[in-house]
Amino acid sequence: MEKRQNTPSRSLSAYFARCAFFAVAAFISVNSYAALADSHSEGNWTPLFNGKDLEGWEKVNGDAPFEVIDDMIVGTSIADTPNTFLRTTQTFDDFILEYDIWVDNGVNSGVQIRSNIDPDYRDGKVFGYQVETDTSDRAFTGGIYDEQRRGWIYPVAHQPSRDAFIRGGWNTIRVEAIGHSIKTWLNGQQVTRLVDDATSSGFIGLQIHSVWRGSKVDGKFRWRNIRIMTEDLDKHQWADDPQVREISYLDNQLTDYEKRKGFRLLFDGKSSEGWMGAKLNDFPTSGWTIEDGVLRVEATDGGESTGPGDIITTDKFSNFELIVDFKITEGANSGIKYFVDPELNKGPGSAIGLEFQILDDQRHPDAKNGVAGNRTMASLYDLITAENLTDTASAKERYVRGPGNWNRARIVVNQGQIEHWLNGIKMVEFDRDSQLFTALVAYSKYKDWPNFGRLAQGHILLQDHGNEVHFKNIKIREF
Repeated sequence: MEKRQNTPSRSLSAYFARCAFFAVAAFISVNSYAALADSHSEGNWTPLFNGKDLEGWEKVNGDAPFEVIDDMIVGTSIADTPNTFLRTTQTFDDFILEYDIWVDNGVNSGVQIRSNIDPDYRDGKVFGYQVETDTSDRAFTGGIYDEQRRGWIYPVAHQPSRDAFIRGGWNTIRVEAIGHSIKTWLNGQQVTRLVDDATSSGFIGLQIHSVWRGSKVDGKFRWRNIRIMTEDLDKHQWADDPQVREISYLDNQLTDYEKRKGFRLLFDGKSSEGWMGAKLNDFPTSGWTIEDGVLRVEATDGGESTGPGDIITTDKFSNFELIVDFKITEGANSGIKYFVDPELNKGPGSAIGLEFQILDDQRHPDAKNGVAGNRTMASLYDLITAENLTDTASAKERYVRGPGNWNRARIVVNQGQIEHWLNGIKMVEFDRDSQLFTALVAYSKYKDWPNFGRLAQGHILLQDHGNEVHFKNIKIREF
């Protein structure tokens, strides 16, 4: 039993402040669950589970068992079997889905939506969107994982919903999948706002996560009140929480949300408008190609800006949020630079600026150079090593998609505060006006460049480092 330690209030004001806090918390909780209760009385719902047997469901991939106990579907983890799924035999396009889930502490689960099986893809493994259930301290419940494809596409980083999960009890999940939009709620609190067009139809599946090396065998997974709505969805959508940011993966186009937030495209998917060579007056005539909505730098000799050269934006930027999707080839090296002044280096090599490193850490030798890994993927090149600042229990590599896969870089600059994000995970944060930054520069390859990294404004650069690298979905908003 947990022991309570009694401490006297310092003042009546402190006492009343605590009372006010708990009153507000109770009000929010009551209203959240009131909204949840209202949803159960509206709409034309169809149950997906009859409470008696598994009619309309089939088990695929793994060998973990599912059974019906007391109006629940109960799964049990067993050792040395792949992910096991209980999938609906019916497929769905647009829908609103609700279900209750209770997962033992120490195990991981989720519910697949718009998911499929193709015998020619990954040996028939289930692939598609998964709404996560996470009992760990990471607290990603309600986040969206792309099973057997891209991995995390909407991790729940630094959001209030991370505190909404009830350990050792029932949690209610709501999913609205309408058109390209997928949104989730956990116990009445919105978790995600995803826009993606990878899959528009598929089955719903209950997951028992694989358990290898015998850890947490016999963990229990419970589902109940599984139901779906497929008609008149526009009348029953819940209002968005303005604190939950939208993440869009639509190629080279802006959503209404992004337009309202002030984003604009830096690459339209068709032309080089808005870009020029870092050491040219125009866009390079060769070495950079645009095809199928992708901007590609071609491979040459692996040298730094020895081929077609770097390209930079024609505009300069001060405070901004920049998003760039990139895909590397095996052994590739590149980077996204910002606060670039092309006049600083007219000689050999790349233009000078702060750099979000793009690198095949496993195959390119530069990953082992520098200091303590400060030249690896997503690092502030040669200055600060990228590390997982969101999910501290997991290694960076879990969020790095290797060669041939698209990754997303996000760079946020607000006054002196700068952040690097990789695939939704914060990897670097620093203050470029700090003494620490000054000291880091003094011991880096940039020590001879006056005022490095502290320009009031500068260009954004995509680097030619002699390897083939692809870019798309380049968009920015200014603060």
